Amino acid sequence: MEKIKVVLADDHVVVRSGIKNLLENEGEITVVGEASNGKEAIVAVEKLNPDMLIIDIRMPEMNGLEATRELNKNPDAIKILILSMHDDEDYILQAIECGASGYLLKDTSKEEFLKAIKTINQGGKYFSGDISQVLVNNYLNINTKKTNPEKPIANDYDITKREKQILKMIANGIGNKEIAAQLGKSIRTIETHRFNIMKKLKVNNVVELLKKIDDEPGLKAHIED
Repeated sequence: MEKIKVVLADDHVVVRSGIKNLLENEGEITVVGEASNGKEAIVAVEKLNPDMLIIDIRMPEMNGLEATRELNKNPDAIKILILSMHDDEDYILQAIECGASGYLLKDTSKEEFLKAIKTINQGGKYFSGDISQVLVNNYLNINTKKTNPEKPIANDYDITKREKQILKMIANGIGNKEIAAQLGKSIRTIETHRFNIMKKLKVNNVVELLKKIDDEPGLKAHIED
């Protein structure tokens, strides 16, 4: 039986090594390439033509969502499984919008991990139980809005609902630790959101971020809406 060829993309060498050992010990999967960021992942996929890309979200230079979106511009796009520590709704929905075939959390069991790979390789989609609930809730919200339409609010800053919530808290002087506690998320998840917010708003630190909010009435109105 032909093995499933996989490229792994994660900026932590130890994590990649652990995943590689886990997969190749099964005998049905072979890791043909590795990458430490989204740009390297794209190059590896184009060069090695694997069956699947398993990619983390938060990586330097180009993150996993950006790489997924870029790869899915190809009509014969590779199957992509997001493997992340983030269970945040925004990341999950963005991953699907970018074209990912599945989304798993890094604390998933070995059995579920292998099941996801095999399901996706056969052309299916795979989302763990907790992730599936997020999708169901989003589906219900969309249908509620269709039944009770509201006037859409312009979002020229490409800020997600969660990022908007965190940006408002930052503007109110709340630190990462307290934001994480209030939202029930890890500090690293909040840090990732802050990084994405600053990237989208083209600022380098919190001082520049607060100045941008003060200088741009449209942005201030958007986060206070």
